[in-house]
Amino acid sequence: MRGTFITFEGGEGAGKSTQIRTLAETLRDVGHDVLVTREPGGSPGAEAVRHVLLSGAAEPFGPEMEALLFAAARSDHVEQVIRPAVETGRIVLCDRFMDSSRVYQGVTGNIDPDFMKSLEKVSVNGMIPDLTIILDLDPVEGLRRATARRGDDAADRYEKEALDVHERRREAFLEIARNEPERCVVFNAERDKAVVADEIAAAALAAIGRRETRKAEAGAA
Repeated sequence: MRGTFITFEGGEGAGKSTQIRTLAETLRDVGHDVLVTREPGGSPGAEAVRHVLLSGAAEPFGPEMEALLFAAARSDHVEQVIRPAVETGRIVLCDRFMDSSRVYQGVTGNIDPDFMKSLEKVSVNGMIPDLTIILDLDPVEGLRRATARRGDDAADRYEKEALDVHERRREAFLEIARNEPERCVVFNAERDKAVVADEIAAAALAAIGRRETRKAEAGAA
């Protein structure tokens, strides 16, 4: 009965939320049962941690503490929401997941890679995405979009950081995609949103099809 787990990654202002909503509508229109969720958050326990992280309240304690909080929130999210949904055959679309921790805490937080790998192993607990959609956008444009989107609201913990930090994050996401091409697909988010949405839908439907084929083969065996 296993469904398909799809994550969306990318820098600030890349359009993840918009593309997730569009993909969810597309998949529902063709009969799929879709759950949309997000990180940090997505479950009651994880939502309690979300404000602490995005407000910057944990920042004075250092990137290791932030990484631990993200891992605790992710573990609750996986076990309370993502895994039960996937195991009952649903399509789960998640706004950010383990790759964001690899990039935001691991790369630009300069945390020891072995420490990050250990945290990821525990928090994900085998729930690796079937497909990761990476929306690639020049950080200058991404920050412009993020500023326009939030209006008079203050920038969050990550939006407020220097441009060179956002540029390092962009390259880190692209490096993940290069290292894991079987899981990750990069989309140029500077293009028309509808064009990008169509390409994402094609990639998602292909991933769902591959999962359903494996499921059918396992049943026949």
